[in-house]
Amino acid sequence: MTARTLNRALVAMAAAVTLTTAFTPSASATADPAQRGHTVTQAALEDQVKAGHPGVLAQVRDGNGVWNGSAGVADLETGRKRLSEDRFRIGSITKAFTSVAILQLEGEGRLDIDDTVEHLLPGVVRGNGYDGRKVTLRQLLNHSSGIFDYSDDQDFKHIAREGWPEHRYDAKTPNELVAMGLSNKPYFEPGAGWHYSNTNYVLAGLIIEKVTGKTYASEIERRVIKPLGLRATSLPGISTKMPEPHGRAYSKLLSEAADAKIWDTTEITNTWVWAAGEIISTTGDVNRFLGALLGGKLLPAKQQQELLTTVPTGDSGLAYGLGLYKYDLPCGGFVWTHGGGVHGSSSEATSSPDGRHTMVFNANGDWAHIEAVKVLEAEYCGTPPPAQR
Repeated sequence: MTARTLNRALVAMAAAVTLTTAFTPSASATADPAQRGHTVTQAALEDQVKAGHPGVLAQVRDGNGVWNGSAGVADLETGRKRLSEDRFRIGSITKAFTSVAILQLEGEGRLDIDDTVEHLLPGVVRGNGYDGRKVTLRQLLNHSSGIFDYSDDQDFKHIAREGWPEHRYDAKTPNELVAMGLSNKPYFEPGAGWHYSNTNYVLAGLIIEKVTGKTYASEIERRVIKPLGLRATSLPGISTKMPEPHGRAYSKLLSEAADAKIWDTTEITNTWVWAAGEIISTTGDVNRFLGALLGGKLLPAKQQQELLTTVPTGDSGLAYGLGLYKYDLPCGGFVWTHGGGVHGSSSEATSSPDGRHTMVFNANGDWAHIEAVKVLEAEYCGTPPPAQR
């Protein structure tokens, strides 16, 4: 994983961040007695604050129970510490929720992930080099569709950077996001490569609505949030507010200048990411979701296999399933993971293959290079940060 990947993810506003913070441990990757107390993981959190993040938060669930760790502050003005129950915007970790809804619909016989986009959304993906008859739903979910990521559109980059103060509350519709993506030429022919694209998952959200006749938010609530009892998880829609309790989110609007202004980005529209990154949650709720998903409690066996069938991403040791990355750990084994980044919030959610060892990490700033890889190596491999070696 590279810093370039993470930076691109933040610019994308929909959290392709995933790549820079992805990992994959085996269920037995935590044998060191010191590691069981998570002292190495706590040290890695503290290193993140030393690197420049205002505050970081993590929760681990494994065979020894639940561990909560934090460092730094949730609020730069009051000095309030980060709390395990704090809500934050999870960004592209949302994609795993979206995939679950799609795969459940397939299990119910209401669609097939090898259906074409044209069949499911007639006339939507057409022109400018696009032909929805050649793009399948599976290709949307594993990012092999070739459809341009609207987050890479120059107009979108403007509103995400220097135009953000003026446009922070501007709501976007899913159709507007798709149109922005399709106004750019495709990256490649469907199935001929791999490129992370938030447009893929906005289209998936539209397909959920078309097939069910219900809103995307209501389907995620009915299919995932309520069955798992995720009481701190919500889809804000057009609301820019954060539910309590929560800390603050801070951003330099993707500027790399050391003296760039720090903006409080706690209130922001999540309509910019919708089904690709809308959800607000907590470390505890996301851990519960990961444990259930990788534990086989959300999908039938056939759909679970599809979820975990990967395609290469072009990065060594990193492959993509349907809303999850598979990452090979340097200490052996692998984990399933996905990251999420929006202004002022950078997260990573990771699980062992059996769902019994999960970890969710969040930083409330986006101007320092997030090194979730170091936190994850500390947790899953027992690797101490450089200063402690």
